[in-house]
Amino acid sequence: MPSFDVVSEVDMHEANNAVDQANREVGTRFDFRGSDASFKLADSIISLETESDFQLQQMLDILNNKLVKRGIDIACLDIDEPEITGQRAHQKVTLRQGIEQSLAKKIVKMVKEKKMKVQAAVQGEQVRITGKKRDDLQAVIAMLKDADLGLPLQYTNFRD
Repeated sequence: MPSFDVVSEVDMHEANNAVDQANREVGTRFDFRGSDASFKLADSIISLETESDFQLQQMLDILNNKLVKRGIDIACLDIDEPEITGQRAHQKVTLRQGIEQSLAKKIVKMVKEKKMKVQAAVQGEQVRITGKKRDDLQAVIAMLKDADLGLPLQYTNFRD
């Protein structure tokens, strides 16, 4: 029986490359000259650190541009509020991975409401869709692409 998995993943190698490129750009830009501005990636959290709130906004724009150029959808970013302490400003950006239980249940419910001849099951941080015909599975993919779920989805492990 054909099946595929609906997942939400971020290529951490590409994210690391984007952070490195953003650090290089901050180091060469005139408006950051003399400031100790930097990006750091640890686990799935990117830390932005600089001297002012305005520079944080500039750094966030640089990071978004670099992530997009590396093929990472910025809809997976969870941006915290900036923390300004004394002469330093910090901000954390989390790269969300995996489908949360509430969103997974919503996806299963959407598939069942369309009354297609497929089954959807939550498996950890992904949703497995199975059906008898490949066309039904492709219709589910098209429906999920049209739906605005607030998280970029990928369709992997397609088996015939």
